[in-house]
Amino acid sequence: MVSFTHDGEGTPESHWRTWEHDREPGGDLQVEELFDGRLPSRFILLAAHPDDETLGAGGLLSRLARDGVRCDVVVLSDGEASHPSSPTHSPQQLAELRRTEVTNALQVLAPAARLIFEGLPDGGVTPGDVAAVLARELDDDETARTLVAAPWRHDGHADHDAVGAAAAQFCSDRAITLLEYPVWLWHWGTAEEQADQLADLSLYHLGAEEHARKGSALATHVSQTLPLSDAPGDEVLLTPGVLEHFSRSFEAFFVTGVPSAFERLHRDRPDPWEVAERFYEQRKRALTIAGLPRPRFCRTLEIGSSVGALTRDLAAVSDNLLALDTSETAVRRTNEAVIQHAAAYARLATVPRDWPREDGPFDLIVLSETGYFLSSDQLDEVIRLIRASLDDDGVLVLCHWRHPVEGWELDGDTVHQRVREQSGLTTLSLHTEEDFLLEILVPAPAMSVARREGLV
Repeated sequence: MVSFTHDGEGTPESHWRTWEHDREPGGDLQVEELFDGRLPSRFILLAAHPDDETLGAGGLLSRLARDGVRCDVVVLSDGEASHPSSPTHSPQQLAELRRTEVTNALQVLAPAARLIFEGLPDGGVTPGDVAAVLARELDDDETARTLVAAPWRHDGHADHDAVGAAAAQFCSDRAITLLEYPVWLWHWGTAEEQADQLADLSLYHLGAEEHARKGSALATHVSQTLPLSDAPGDEVLLTPGVLEHFSRSFEAFFVTGVPSAFERLHRDRPDPWEVAERFYEQRKRALTIAGLPRPRFCRTLEIGSSVGALTRDLAAVSDNLLALDTSETAVRRTNEAVIQHAAAYARLATVPRDWPREDGPFDLIVLSETGYFLSSDQLDEVIRLIRASLDDDGVLVLCHWRHPVEGWELDGDTVHQRVREQSGLTTLSLHTEEDFLLEILVPAPAMSVARREGLV
């Protein structure tokens, strides 16, 4: 257990600004990437004391609530022991005051969030208490898209450590994604002494609105940010030096993720969509290859390869081929499928974040049965990246299922419409069936195969 006092000389914020500036690039938290391109369906934010929710994750809470995620804030203790020597406030009065403050803070951050008070003893929260709360909240709930946030298990405050440790164990057992937020680390730690731990931190960058709401919410915790009175024992708990750590434009989390839905799908089934056996899939691949306006391509990019059935066919008409997939198992199976093609390979990537800028430009890009697994914003960015990566004489192939895609924001028809509207490309051919769309797009002017070959 780390030994420190809240009013002792802590690490100045200037130290952490230097750390932020010098840290290795990357490691930014994109919440959608934890849930296969979607936001979580539920966010449970655990606070050991009133104010932890604002200090550690107020900006993230504000963003998720604004975007319609169901948000629950569970305050485990009332923080009644914050001023044990106060001559003006009894523990009961402090508990009532702090409940009011956190209620007001949530009105700023997430007015529709459900606020739950557990009333556990301040300074005596146990892992068993926390596990019981999580079991109650998640007993009969769908947890695949649940996000839990809790104080960091090594934060140095007994209650924080207990909550973090219990949340880590519970979420590991139930395969729930967990974010742990440090609060007191910034006070007692240093970039040098905690280098190994800090290397695992992900930063969530706050937008202007999130940053402003967090600041306003923190100001509601008056019992912690200002002295209770001028009397000894009523001194301020969160000193200006401590508060400065939370005026940053980012929040920091230790992320414990779970395998993506696509990784679980490919790990559990050798051919999740039965692309090798179904005539529907065989015919669709044949139509895709037949629809290509040229017999051969120099450099091909396939976004989303699954088990590599279409990848193998594309490799046969490509001098070089790169396939991307978010599932490690899918990448391995794709590489097995194209093993006879020396210039074809697959690698692990999540688009748009891991777009292969250094491997382009491409004269063939294939987005097949993948577009609706992106969020709307991600699809817009992928369209921009496709256009920037496509040769002047390049070809974009779109192919998507037209029936409902449960649990996802987009559908096949919407993906094709969005690409037509935003890419600046022209449709060369469009094959429409009840089940799927197959569309070939090229830079204007679109020239038919017969015109290319001088037949007309």
